[in-house]
Amino acid sequence: MQLRIEAFPKFTQPLLRYFRVDFAGERRPSLSHVLFATLVAIVGAEIADALIVALGTKIYPSTKGYGHFRFSDYSTLTIIGVIIACVGWPIVTRVTSSARWLYYRAAIAMTIVLLVPDALIWYQGSPARAVFVLVWMHLAIAIVTYNALVHLAPVPRARHAR
Repeated sequence: MQLRIEAFPKFTQPLLRYFRVDFAGERRPSLSHVLFATLVAIVGAEIADALIVALGTKIYPSTKGYGHFRFSDYSTLTIIGVIIACVGWPIVTRVTSSARWLYYRAAIAMTIVLLVPDALIWYQGSPARAVFVLVWMHLAIAIVTYNALVHLAPVPRARHAR
C-alpha cells in the first residue's frame, strides 16, 4: 500500500505539494553507496573544517586558541551532523520523486537552523571573527555533505522498457 497525499489532513496537502512530497520515490540509492557517501562526507567535512580553522586563525590571529576551534570540539559535532544528514537522504528519496530538489532545500534550511547556535554564542560574547569562521565551517559541511550524497549515492534512474 502506497501512502498518498490525500491521506493527510486537507490543510497540509498544499504544503506537501509545494515541497514536492508525492510519495512516489520508489527508487532509492543502494546502502553501499549511501555508506560510502557518508564516509566521504565525514572525511571531507573534517578536512574542510581543519582547513577553515587553519585559514581563519591565520587571517584572524586573535582567534588562535578559541575553544570551538579544537579538533576534539568540532569533529564530534561535525560527525553527528553529517550522519544525520546522510540518514535523511534515503528518507527523502522515498517520499518524493524530486529528491535532489527537496534535499537541496532541506540542506539550506538545516544549515540556517544550525547557524542559530553560532548567533547565540556571538550574542553571549564570543569574538565575532571566531563566530564568522564557525559560520564558514557550517557552510562547508553542508556543501561537502550534500554533494557527496547526491553524486556518490544518486537515485537510480528508471529503466525504460524496450
